[in-house]
Formats: sequence, C-alpha cells, structure tokens
Amino acid sequence: MFPNLNPWTTFSAAFVIALVVCNRMTPPVKHFAERIGAMDIPRDGRRVHDHPIPRMGGLAIIVGFFLSVLLFMPVSDKVYGIVIGAFIIAGMGFVDDIVSLRPTVKLVLQIFAALVCVRFGLVIDAVSWPVTKTYLDLGWWGAPITVLWIVLCTNAFNLIDGLDGLAAGVTSICSFFLLASSILFSTAEPAAAIILTALIGACLGFIPFNFNPAKIFMGDVGSQFLGFILATAAVLGHFKLQAVMTFALPLADTGFAVVRRLAHGQSPFQADKGHFHHRLMAMGLSQKQTVLVLYGVAAIGGVVSLWLAGRGAVIRTICIVAILITLLCIAVLVFIRNPRRARARQLKKLEREHEQEETEEEN
Repeated sequence: MFPNLNPWTTFSAAFVIALVVCNRMTPPVKHFAERIGAMDIPRDGRRVHDHPIPRMGGLAIIVGFFLSVLLFMPVSDKVYGIVIGAFIIAGMGFVDDIVSLRPTVKLVLQIFAALVCVRFGLVIDAVSWPVTKTYLDLGWWGAPITVLWIVLCTNAFNLIDGLDGLAAGVTSICSFFLLASSILFSTAEPAAAIILTALIGACLGFIPFNFNPAKIFMGDVGSQFLGFILATAAVLGHFKLQAVMTFALPLADTGFAVVRRLAHGQSPFQADKGHFHHRLMAMGLSQKQTVLVLYGVAAIGGVVSLWLAGRGAVIRTICIVAILITLLCIAVLVFIRNPRRARARQLKKLEREHEQEETEEEN
C-alpha cells in the first residue's frame, strides 16, 4: 500500500504499527476470552500458575501483525501462500483454545497449511554450508523438507510457550537476529524483513500483558502462529542454516521432548514436565529468572547465526564479546543472584544443625 517509502521508514512504521495495535488490542481480547470461557485452568502439575488466566491473547498479536504487514509488504505468490497458511493456523489455534483439538487433528492442519505455502512456491530449493561455501540442490526433496521445517517450527514455538513471556520474548529475539542478518549481509527479500519487523513489534506490544505475573496467555492461537510465521519467513528470506542456529533453543527443546517421551514409552504428543524451563525451575530458579536465562540462550543462538554469516573479523569479534557477556549474565542469574538457591542452602544448613542437636541429645 505504501511502496515508495525508503526501507528504514518502512521498517520503523511496520514496527510501530504492529506494537501499538497489538498493545491496544490485548485488553479487549482478554475481555473477549473471559466472556467465551477461553481460560487456562491449572488442573495438572505442569502448570506453574495457580489461578485461571484467559488465553487467546495471540489474537491481538495476529491483528497487529497482519495490519502492519498488509500495509507495507510487497505482494507475491509466496506471500499469498504465507498469509493463507497463517490464517489456517490461526483458525485452528482459535478453535483449540476453546475446545482442545486432538493432536492428530492439529498435525494434519499444520501439514495442510505448510502444503499451501509449498503450492504457492515457498520451497527450500537448496542448502549451503558457509564454511566451505558449497551448495546442495535439493531437487524434489525440497517440498517435503519445507513441509517438515514449517511443521517442526510451528510445534517447537508452541511447546516452548510454558512460562509467562517466554514464547513472545524468544520469538522477538529470533526475529531480531534474522532481521539483523538480512540488514547486515543483504540476504533477505524485502517481504521477509518486513514480516520479521512486524513480528517483533507485535510480540513486544504483547509482552507487557504476558510477562510474569501474566494477565493473559497467548494460547495456541498465538504460539503456533508465531512458529509458523518464523518458519515461513526463514524460507522466504533464504536464511536456512542461520535460522536453524537462531531457533536452536525451541528446536532442541522439542527434539529432546520427543526423544524423552518415546524413551519412556509415551506418545510424543503427551505433555510432561521435562522441558528446559521446567528443569531450570526445578534447579531453584524463579519463573522470571528462568525466562531471562532462556532469553540469553536464545540470544546466544542468534549471535552464533551472525557469526556463521559474518564475513569479517570485526563482526566475528563482536559476536564473541556478545556471547561472553550473555554467558556472564546467565551465570550471575543462576549462581549468584538466585534467592531460591540461597534459601535452599540455608534450609539444608538448618536441617543439618537440627540433626546434630538431636544426635547430641540422644548421646
């Protein structure tokens, strides 16, 4: 709609519109979710909240994102495929947040949405290795690999949505590093850059309502939508290996979840408390600390992706410094400024002193 704007004006406007619209739409979406009974009730031990919280906040993200994208994004067949597929995913998530669809039904609809994208020409046709600068033409394998990639990312970002602000924050970080790569190295199509800019804005507009203590959850309508958009934007922008490194946290979490469940004789669709965020909280971290640590891990993946794409000593040096600073921040959060671990150590000390006193009295 505004094709004559320069790139920086377009990016800035797309970001601001997505952020403001999402932020302003979240309160009415919260009220709507409460009216129709779309509430997340803590019925099992996996939940970390202790009272019903409305979900379906992803609707605000979707509205802010699409309003921004449709205003500024150049139209093509691939873009049409992404938009149609995204509406399929959003519709499925909307229904799932109300009636809880069966996992197999959701998987079939995810595959269908991915096939729509492939039908409109969004296909991974080749992969490259930046170290040797060699390319592998995928041929007819490109279509099934694209479908697998989209479905995998859609579920990965859905599974990581287990703590307040986690999915929205990780999505913002992943989008930022892919956008930075496209700007620094001129690797992406303009449409992919606008998609990523709008996604960052929409997520940041939602986080004030979703960060701990959350007033609303994004629900499946939000988390699956985010994963689908990131997956398709990565294909559209020809990121490939950079996207794999940037999405390392949610992809690894999903991979471990599937292996863990199969090893225990469970269905890969069966929920459990073995995700990375559950394990960090079991170590004694608070919910906020856990989310911040995982933000740092996601950022490290993004920095590594820039490292792989970098073509100069300056960029590689900046990446190393950024990784070291992030690791230092994580170490401080986990091992130094961790009140839960301090309280646990104090309790163990008191228990030992009490046991010693009882032993002395018996003697």
